[in-house]
Amino acid sequence: MIRTLSVILMGGLILGTVASTYAGLFTRREARQQARINQGIRSGDLTSCEFRYLEREQAAIEAHRRMAWSDGRLSPWEARHLTREQDRVSHDIWRAKHNAYHAW
Repeated sequence: MIRTLSVILMGGLILGTVASTYAGLFTRREARQQARINQGIRSGDLTSCEFRYLEREQAAIEAHRRMAWSDGRLSPWEARHLTREQDRVSHDIWRAKHNAYHAW
């Protein structure tokens, strides 16, 4: 009985650790992308219009992440969806920073 209970508790701890790892991956990536946007504003590579567009995209990803985690777990489909959204925004950041428009 005690052994079964300890196995169940260990399984719960492992699943909780995996879930928090997933959450950490997405939030760290959002923070890195936000830093890239801020650097683009400081250097003048992003215009104010591009900045607003990228900020709206980041806010949408944050809202999707919160909805995905609302039930306490992240399904493989939700993880793939969030990853694809972040990939698209990352490409948009690169494209906005390397186009011909500058804030200066």
